[in-house]
Amino acid sequence: MTNLRKHIGNSIKLRKNIINFSEDINLIIEKIYKCLKDNNKVFICGNGGSAADAQHISAEFLVRLNPKKNRKSYPIICLGNDMTYLTACGNDYGFDKIFSRHLSGLNKEDEDNILICLSTSGNSKNIINVLKKAKSEKIFSISFLGKGGGKAKKMSSKCIIISSTNTALIQEEHMFIAHYILNSVEKKLLSKI
Repeated sequence: MTNLRKHIGNSIKLRKNIINFSEDINLIIEKIYKCLKDNNKVFICGNGGSAADAQHISAEFLVRLNPKKNRKSYPIICLGNDMTYLTACGNDYGFDKIFSRHLSGLNKEDEDNILICLSTSGNSKNIINVLKKAKSEKIFSISFLGKGGGKAKKMSSKCIIISSTNTALIQEEHMFIAHYILNSVEKKLLSKI
């Protein structure tokens, strides 16, 4: 029971610290809202468990977050989500290019798109490369990070760093924040219909 109590305590402490990101979270909500309202796209990516979280977030915007609200589908596209693309790009160009190449193929110069990266370390080469590509294509980038933020911290337009080295706890907080952001954006979009 002591280990469970400690785990819950650590989770609660991290959750309470999210309040310190209020201004950043509100800015992110406004950025995503404006992007989608103006018929632009949000691209999202992550590795491992964070890839599953990116897929989860994408699905909730493509389908809906609130089951009682019927609304149009919004384009939040999960990069590297297609197995054929993933294996072909990994084989031909390297795993470190899977997100940057996908972003390059889907982004259009005349759009004001957004990139969201989920990374517990902030040091994955494919995350660093997609942030470089976003910068070169003038795409606003948002990174949800942990473990001090790694290299991605300095490469992102805006980042939220969970102060933990525990991968599972970092991912839980990323999803908590993402759900709050998505719910807020969805409410704003529906209020304008």
